[in-house]
Amino acid sequence: MKTILLIEDDADMRDNTAEMLELANYRVLRAENGRRGVDVARKEKPDLVLCDIMMPDLDGYGVLRMLGRDPATAELPFIFLSAKAERGDVRKGMELGADDYLTKPFEESELLSAIEGRLKRSDLFRKGFDEGFEGLGKFMDHARGIAALQDLSKDRKARKFAVKEVLFHEGDELRSIPYLVSGKVRTFKINNDGKEFVTGLHSAGEFIGYMGLLESGHAQETAEALEPCEAALIPREDLLALLYRDRDVSIRFIKMLAHEVKEKEQHLLQLAYASVRQRVAQALLRVHARYAANDADALGVRISREDLATIVGTATESLIRCLTDLKEEGLIESQGRDIRIKDRSRLEKLAQR
Repeated sequence: MKTILLIEDDADMRDNTAEMLELANYRVLRAENGRRGVDVARKEKPDLVLCDIMMPDLDGYGVLRMLGRDPATAELPFIFLSAKAERGDVRKGMELGADDYLTKPFEESELLSAIEGRLKRSDLFRKGFDEGFEGLGKFMDHARGIAALQDLSKDRKARKFAVKEVLFHEGDELRSIPYLVSGKVRTFKINNDGKEFVTGLHSAGEFIGYMGLLESGHAQETAEALEPCEAALIPREDLLALLYRDRDVSIRFIKMLAHEVKEKEQHLLQLAYASVRQRVAQALLRVHARYAANDADALGVRISREDLATIVGTATESLIRCLTDLKEEGLIESQGRDIRIKDRSRLEKLAQR
């Protein structure tokens, strides 16, 4: 049973609206003013908030601001209720992040339709972008059903890439963003001496190159297939429309960016302070964590010594010597491009020294 928080200072309106929702099989939490509503939202974490705008002490705009500043409540679907229908009120509410706006008095069917649509959409976005190509298609098609996003393009081409084939080069204009349907991809940058440095490892269910799209519209790195893969090419207008017009999608991308920044910071610290031997152990564990199946010893991808060296940030010769040492010490097994972790606990201890 979904929980709705109703914030309304008019007792009759509060009781009547709550009765409609309860008859529709929703659990209703009631709050008689904005401050009480914020406290209830933080404590109960409802599935959706219905909030009047014109209230004493703390109005609906203030409630939305306070909930939006708290990570625990920032993603709650939020619908404004108001007797005022001026365009300025609607615009202000939407600019603050409201998801919908109902003018009092409203019909029961209008209220329930707005709530049901908002809850279904919220559930979809909370699942993220990692459900494969079919899930991505549903995600994009659902977005097209929203009036504000009716202009999204329906052109979603898919393309297959062979091993070592480049999806895009650093500096390319990103007219479309690859969404990896299957396979594995690495992203890397090249310095003035022509040396490569891996900036990311990607697998099915991920967008590749979106940071370049957000910053300048040009790729900040090169993307290359580590194995045969397939990518859906999402027109950049589709993603930008979703990002600029929809709070849920914006929040999702912010989380993706935060995770990627944190991962890169950790990698830079390792490069700055860890020995080559430590970095090799860290790289093996990183690849294993990214690509290996549950409890599998294999890395999950057949990777060349050259590619692994770019992840470590060292010369291929130095990497080969370290791998030989680790193999002799019984930490790994290797045959050609296939590497298996033989003693994970000891490898983790080495990586943490």
